[in-house]
Amino acid sequence: MSVSDSAAKAELTQAEVYAPRSLQLWRTLLNWLAFFFQIFLQILRGTPSVTQVLSYVGLRHHSLLPSSPSFKPLPVVELPELEPPPDSVQINATDGTDSAAAAVDRPAEKFTVVLDLDETLVCAYETSSLPASIRNQAIESGLKWFELECVSSDKECEGKPKVNYVTVFERPGLREFLKQLSEFSELVLFTAGLEGYARPLVDRIDVENLFSLRLYRPSTISTEYREHVKDLSCLSKDLCRIVIVDNNPFSFLLQPLNGVPCIPFSAGQPNDGQLLEVLLPLLKHLSQQNDVRPVLYDRFRMPEWFQKHGIPASGWTV
Repeated sequence: MSVSDSAAKAELTQAEVYAPRSLQLWRTLLNWLAFFFQIFLQILRGTPSVTQVLSYVGLRHHSLLPSSPSFKPLPVVELPELEPPPDSVQINATDGTDSAAAAVDRPAEKFTVVLDLDETLVCAYETSSLPASIRNQAIESGLKWFELECVSSDKECEGKPKVNYVTVFERPGLREFLKQLSEFSELVLFTAGLEGYARPLVDRIDVENLFSLRLYRPSTISTEYREHVKDLSCLSKDLCRIVIVDNNPFSFLLQPLNGVPCIPFSAGQPNDGQLLEVLLPLLKHLSQQNDVRPVLYDRFRMPEWFQKHGIPASGWTV
């Protein structure tokens, strides 16, 4: 056998040895491509969000516009560690009169915190449309959850109210957040959701009745720029000591100096620490201010953010 024949045979042998392996690699590659294609299709179909759920129960929210550089939704709050002032101090009289308690100079007006519901305190999904993988992953990660029956604004064919089934996930630390917050502020729930959906949900998360007032969609107003706006003047004419926390900044476009924009919450955020690690320290700091608006303006610059999104100062009622 010639040298050339030997070389040709060697090449053929190598081809016979590596051909099956190459075929196997191609099959593996095709399987991976098919797998990623299925994931892509799932993304296109979309996981039902809280906005979709609310539409099933008669709610409608406007989507947020992309955030601008001047809008910073609370990733971290850097505040000085402040010792809370004592309620009062005792001053011993030196002229023989009875001792008296002198009140420390503290803000006289009560501090009110207005809290949004969906994507701020909880996130909700229509139970029948929630993928089992997302549900199981959220539960395994430790998120507290419950299922809820809520009355829709739609009617069934017999004219009876339609009942929807919703799976609700609580934002981590929710119960402790409400408890600690109620110790130094008056809590008000203000949601653009309909009462048939929101009332039974809040009954589940506020078993101690910490909210002094609950406001639903009929309490919101429509403006030239957005619908379902939450006007804080319906709660107090003095806005020095009132704050609203909402994942949708357009909810407080009438009072931009009183708003605290927070990061939206979803079931895919089991390690979210916004309530206890970010919002609670900020709200404690605000509770010690005579007027919260200068602090919030320095922190978020919301008036400039609204102007960049086409809402002029004439649209505010600060």
